[in-house]
Amino acid sequence: MLKSGNDCAIALAEYVGNSVDNFVELMNTKAKEMELSNTHFVTVNGLDADEHYTTAVELAKMADYALNINKFKAIVGTKNYMVTINGYGKAIENTNELLGYLDGVYGVKTGFTNGANRCLVTSVKRGNMDIISVVLGADTKKDRTRDSIKIIEYANANYKIMNVSDNINNTFNQWKKENNIEIVKGINEYLNIELSNDNDYIIPIHNQDINNVDVMINCIKTVEAPIDKGEKVGELKVKVGNKIRISIDIVAGEKVPKKDEKTYFIELLSNINNYFKTAISSNI
Repeated sequence: MLKSGNDCAIALAEYVGNSVDNFVELMNTKAKEMELSNTHFVTVNGLDADEHYTTAVELAKMADYALNINKFKAIVGTKNYMVTINGYGKAIENTNELLGYLDGVYGVKTGFTNGANRCLVTSVKRGNMDIISVVLGADTKKDRTRDSIKIIEYANANYKIMNVSDNINNTFNQWKKENNIEIVKGINEYLNIELSNDNDYIIPIHNQDINNVDVMINCIKTVEAPIDKGEKVGELKVKVGNKIRISIDIVAGEKVPKKDEKTYFIELLSNINNYFKTAISSNI
């Protein structure tokens, strides 16, 4: 990782996957799991090959995923490392020119092939914000360094990290107070609903959109029993500017069985009883 060792990548692929081809299959399986629809691997080291491709956005997603692995994060943040080969020490220097040079940089990886030209994926911590920059196709190292710095500084100057969890919860709880979902043929009259998860929702927002965050709810008004706990009945969306940034399912908070014949009969008797009580009271 530090020195772009293509031979090491092949050795690891053979060790883990028993062969390069098997490891490539593992890579493509992982890409599908991560929903990287514009990524396909042919080589294990990124060297040029037909049908071997990805995009800047999906490289950023890969980096974001990998940086949650502590060992990976430690390796890509290492400036130099001493290894011993056949009894001799060898110093390995990280090829990432921004590591140790630009404030907050802690990864990730350089790249070069004749087809891709000079590339650099950079991770940087600024305050409470992590930024991942991807530069592809630069003609020189100087170009990729300059463009990476421009992207990082732009993001740092123009975006803020915002926790919209309170916006979400307050809007949802207020909506529940003002709206009821009627249950047809169920043992309960109204449905208790909840959000499908209670995560903290922290997103980067452009400075011009800080006061342009809207929480929208779209939910059905009636539902027919039986209803399973967790069954989707609506959706909550967070819109920032003109883009939907968050989508959360609204689900049934309980299981509601369908009324059976016994329940209908008991309700009928109760209604008859109430009718006669009202009639007698009126006569009195």
